[in-house]
Amino acid sequence: MKFIHLSDLHLGKRVNEFSMLEDQRYILTEILHVIDAEKPDGVLIAGDVYDKSVPSAEAVALLDGFLVRLAKRDLQIFLISGNHDSPERMAFGGRLMEGSGVHLAPVYDGKVRPITLTDEYGRVNFYLLPFVKPAHVRRCFPEREITTYTDALAAAIEAMGVDPAERNVLVTHQFVTGAARCDSEELSVGGTDNVDASVFDPFDYVALGHIHEPQRVGRETVRYCGTPLKYSVSEAGHQKSVTVVELEAKGAVSVRTVPLVPLRDLVELRGTYEELTFRGFYEGTSYQRDYVHITLTDEEDVPDAMRKLQILYPNLMKLDYDNTRTRTEVCLDGAEDAENRSPLELLEEFYQAQNGRPMGEEQQAFARTWMERIWEEDEE
Repeated sequence: MKFIHLSDLHLGKRVNEFSMLEDQRYILTEILHVIDAEKPDGVLIAGDVYDKSVPSAEAVALLDGFLVRLAKRDLQIFLISGNHDSPERMAFGGRLMEGSGVHLAPVYDGKVRPITLTDEYGRVNFYLLPFVKPAHVRRCFPEREITTYTDALAAAIEAMGVDPAERNVLVTHQFVTGAARCDSEELSVGGTDNVDASVFDPFDYVALGHIHEPQRVGRETVRYCGTPLKYSVSEAGHQKSVTVVELEAKGAVSVRTVPLVPLRDLVELRGTYEELTFRGFYEGTSYQRDYVHITLTDEEDVPDAMRKLQILYPNLMKLDYDNTRTRTEVCLDGAEDAENRSPLELLEEFYQAQNGRPMGEEQQAFARTWMERIWEEDEE
């Protein structure tokens, strides 16, 4: 049985105020071309389908069109909500869509019933577990002590009653310990969203969503497929792709990737203003079409540089300087990258500045516990 693993479409996303809708429409068509070439039995979409819990009308229409085109290919489609999605909105119409082969994960209620397909080797059970927090799972299992994300996932998976003799696939959306993150992913309180990969032992393949760079976590068959597009400068070096998984007899799983070529790439350029405006530098390249992050190395700021560079690089997203001034410039502790740091990291920095010493382990644990409780109460 062959299936395609996708995740983190983030439909409707804007990057540095640039709408990604045209790029997303293009890459979804490219994904359909891969599907037509690979002829899989199913497609797994592991969460963060939308970029916001209340998506725009354009984003909803884009997903609708994609699902319709997938369903026309006589595929089984498995889709879950991620931390950016509203589980209630993503689950809407799920029972009606099943007749078209589109399986939407319902809002988590403690029960995850498998969807079973068969091939020449027998049954393959697909379990759809949307993004959950400890508070969500604790409500379903009040008798269990559930304080961490690993506790929550362990309880949810144990309740599935997975038969280890059969082939089992899990589609879920979590941060698994050891995965490499980038700037465009949502940070949680002090890394408390870590899930130990050992909870996934009952599954032959785990289709993960949440992390934007394609990668394995632990074993080869616990994988993030990554985003189909680059959604931050920190992803400029990523090779985006589609993950293709083939299951044969129990224990025989092969995984490979098919590269995706976007409508416009996201690239980083570095040099002096004179170097980057020299015709020989950009002529004959895709830089005038790509999304661009430029770092100027001139010692003196170039007047009106952003506007001037946009004439040559219309999709210039961001302009920075790297020179003596910026390397020695003093700024407020943590202010330059506060949005990319967790609340616990910011509290630790504040404590260090106020007290002249770092927080102790007991203080860190106390702060982490109360941050997590407050966060969970907000969800309830």
